[in-house]
Amino acid sequence: MKNIELIPQNLIIEDFALYGDVLSTNSEMKIINNGFAQKHFNLCGVDSTYEDGLSAIHIYIAKKRVFPLLINMLEKHPFFSQAFIPRSTTPFLAVVALGEDEPDLNTLKAFITDGNQGVHYKRGVWHFPLISLEENEQFIVIDRMNSANTKNKIEECIEYSLDEKVKINLYLGAQND
Repeated sequence: MKNIELIPQNLIIEDFALYGDVLSTNSEMKIINNGFAQKHFNLCGVDSTYEDGLSAIHIYIAKKRVFPLLINMLEKHPFFSQAFIPRSTTPFLAVVALGEDEPDLNTLKAFITDGNQGVHYKRGVWHFPLISLEENEQFIVIDRMNSANTKNKIEECIEYSLDEKVKINLYLGAQND
């Protein structure tokens, strides 16, 4: 069994581009509502229309993770993208990898947000489920839901177990964190 020690890097637009988009207010904006609001626009396009799907907005309430965190599986959504937008300014982590039928561990990366960033995973990007650093953190999640058309049911999530192939430990910083 191969061992991988994964330490998150800061979430930077260029470094995350293969996996998706960084959602933040460090983006193009315009003043709207008679000067009472800033609109940061076109942060990402949610890919949800496969088989007449609709975009859906959810609120997730995440439990705090303990580190080092064993990354024992990755999942992907083959027919839609997915965005995670924190409702607080607490950083969170994203673990991602590319690959078709299985994750390509040579592309495995971990990113930590600055507390004001969200992430948008492209369709088919492997990722570990939400990694919260605090208890009961809330996230707005935007992804796909089935429309009323019963013919548009799709496989929403593919999970890939890493247990027998590799042991991946995610550290919050130095290995003693």
